[in-house]
Amino acid sequence: MNTPLTPIRCLYRAMDLFGHKVGIVSGAKIFTYGQFGERALKLASALRKQGIEPGDRVAFLSFNNHQLLEGYYGAPLARAIVMPLNVRLSVQELAPILNHSGAKILLYENDFLPAVEHLRKSCGEIHRWVSLDEKMGPADLSYEELLQEGVAEPVDYMDFDENAVAELFYTSGSTGTPKGVMLTHRSLYLHALSVATLLGDSKDLVDLHTIPLFHANGWGRPQASTMMGSKQIMVRRFEPTTVFRLIQEHRATEMSLVPTMANALLNAPDRKQYDLSSMRKIMLGGAAASPELIARLEEAFGCEILSGYGMTETCPVLTTARAKATVDESDAAVRHRRRAMAGWPVPGVEVRVVDANLNPLPRDGKSIGEVIARGDHLMAGYFKDPETTQATIENGWIHTGDMATWDEEGYIQIVDRKKEIIISGGENISSIEVEKAIFAHPAVFECAVVAAPDEKWGEVPAAIVVLKPGQTLTQEELLRFLEQSLGRFKLPRIIEFRQEPLPKTGTGKIRKLLLKEAFWAGKERRVQG
Repeated sequence: MNTPLTPIRCLYRAMDLFGHKVGIVSGAKIFTYGQFGERALKLASALRKQGIEPGDRVAFLSFNNHQLLEGYYGAPLARAIVMPLNVRLSVQELAPILNHSGAKILLYENDFLPAVEHLRKSCGEIHRWVSLDEKMGPADLSYEELLQEGVAEPVDYMDFDENAVAELFYTSGSTGTPKGVMLTHRSLYLHALSVATLLGDSKDLVDLHTIPLFHANGWGRPQASTMMGSKQIMVRRFEPTTVFRLIQEHRATEMSLVPTMANALLNAPDRKQYDLSSMRKIMLGGAAASPELIARLEEAFGCEILSGYGMTETCPVLTTARAKATVDESDAAVRHRRRAMAGWPVPGVEVRVVDANLNPLPRDGKSIGEVIARGDHLMAGYFKDPETTQATIENGWIHTGDMATWDEEGYIQIVDRKKEIIISGGENISSIEVEKAIFAHPAVFECAVVAAPDEKWGEVPAAIVVLKPGQTLTQEELLRFLEQSLGRFKLPRIIEFRQEPLPKTGTGKIRKLLLKEAFWAGKERRVQG
């Protein structure tokens, strides 16, 4: 007999085995796993009464809170698809995503009321607007009013299709076109099992959700934590003092960070005022970490620090730099270097570094090729985009677009990106998307956007702009123009105006690599934006 693989089983296990244990802490609200499960069941029932049918998209525009986490189970329980949105996107970026997805309902925090009022005018397929707070503005009803319509009746998942899509995440690729990554019930459950094997002794594990749950590093953990009955602390918005306070108050044992967040914690002036001794493990992802950062975090928190690697399309974790029996880490320098790498595959995943003909490269730590992967928890494909899906998944292997080396122990070391993606503070930024926004200004003749180094963010967008003859434009004017169409984190931090045409190849393409190399070599004269 086969039992369908679905993340619903993670929730049911928590309700069954840890029903009286505190499971979710969200601000002043505390829920046992029994209470949390009942709310998820009510949400599922209420969504069905609101006309949500199997396969419909249920969108959330929210910071980390218990309602969003309830949505991760409530929508799949209703056989619908949960779709958390990136709260850092502008209205002009959110509207195409919502329209492309065909979302039928949007649940949002009142912090986003101005954006929602605009979205209501441009997103005609959404037929219910639900405030996660008190009912205000364009809301049809509040979240608590919605739950009152539902009943906490258990849903039998035995006839669920484990290959049905349960989650949909939009990410911008190198073309700047939003792509919806489809994750199935099966993939999510097997990913949860894979991550659960990495948790070790989980009886007193307290998981601090520091990264937004719309981010791959954020939503990659909740199912495993729920399955294992861990106490989950929702960090609504990242702020160092808040993180320190929550660690001390709840004796948090684990959290995930992107390097910029780690740097913020390390440099916070009040860090030593808090008792952080409960921490056992900190995971780093979203951008490359350095051995120096690993060492500083070890000293500050006195716990295990390790990097990981993955992407939205891989559900997300592919590798972690956890200890390996065949690797001697007794020397601190070796440990820090190893822990800063992308690491080696998690259970259920195969990873290869290959050449252009898909032949595995030597495991010498020097030969550079593309990372490809296959396993139990890859995406089903891109929503409404079979062509890009076919180009990304070949013979069961997903092409990550990341360039790396690997060694005899199977450790992956990311060295570059095949695609023109800028990773700033753990967020992916499409250079082409920013270029299109700049080019839309009537004074701009041509432009290029590349990644430039930054001590705080790792990388930032740098724009090189050539104006039309006789036109004038300042940094401030260009930034004000771009704010109308781009989220603030996508705005160029460096803007350089040139009079001469940008360098091009023989086919007329701008030589972006040449422009980028000059920034990283420190040879360009920069104008800070």
